Amino acid sequence: MAGSRRSPDRRHALGAAGERLVADRYVARGFEIIDRNWRCRDGELDLVARNGRTIVFCEVKTRTSTAFGAPAEAVTREKQRRLRRLAGRWLEETGTHGADVRFDVASVLWPTGGEPTVTVIEAAF
Repeated sequence: MAGSRRSPDRRHALGAAGERLVADRYVARGFEIIDRNWRCRDGELDLVARNGRTIVFCEVKTRTSTAFGAPAEAVTREKQRRLRRLAGRWLEETGTHGADVRFDVASVLWPTGGEPTVTVIEAAF
């Protein structure tokens, strides 16, 4: 493997750490994290948070640099469509009705050896 490539374990750890930062940010703003890494055969939802009647489905992207673009740029139209389908399945499977639904994208830029920067784009799509 080339020296600049990260092992799958390191990428997973980086992604999990980014998700924890974003979850902590939601909690600090009064949200309850009601699901993390919810999976079904069609994919995964990173974070599901609730504040009152609002359910937020948040896609978290964590990177160490912007060499391949900002983390949030990885949420393409196709990914947005998939997240909408997954959210519908989550709502159906959990029996959640009458909620206001929002889709956020969290961008975590965490340079190796540096401090992370978290940006949450609310109602991103």
